[in-house]
Amino acid sequence: MSRKAVPSGEDRAVPVRDVVVMRALAHPARLALLEHLGRGPATATGCAGVVGLSPSAVSYHLRALARAGLVEEAPGRGDGRERLWRRMAERYQVDSAQDSSPEMRQARQEFWESLLSWDEARTRQYLARIDEEPQEWQDAGQFASTTLLLTPGELQELGSAVEQLLAPYRRGSRADVPGEARPVLVVVRALPM
Repeated sequence: MSRKAVPSGEDRAVPVRDVVVMRALAHPARLALLEHLGRGPATATGCAGVVGLSPSAVSYHLRALARAGLVEEAPGRGDGRERLWRRMAERYQVDSAQDSSPEMRQARQEFWESLLSWDEARTRQYLARIDEEPQEWQDAGQFASTTLLLTPGELQELGSAVEQLLAPYRRGSRADVPGEARPVLVVVRALPM
């Protein structure tokens, strides 16, 4: 089973196999920073308002992401006074069976908990402003939950089919973006009960 994680450059999923990288991802503010940097390079000050932290706190998190190889300094605007940051990849893939060491299991659990909290926070932000959305966007938004009866092989097939369905719409692979397109949060969980 694999977990697709966050956000970032070209559309291939970068495998996460390192405890340090996993721990760097295991923080909602860092997930938000990666998402924001997916729109293009930004400074710590530019990111601060988006993630609700001070520029110095954002700088701390950006340096932690850089140490893990998740972001890097981007070419500046030429005046040398501001430090631009950019993401290193479009998506990350965390495999649950990659390492059974206690340290990796703990880091993976912390990451998944952080990702769950972050997804829930974004959903709650949407629900808080749903009445401000144009009716066509309210009608298009969806919540769905169902229970399926699947074998492990069928669950893997389902995951592959969902990945193929989503692939043409990903930010990193879509060249023909219509003017009315917006970022849309799609969360898929297919977990054995």
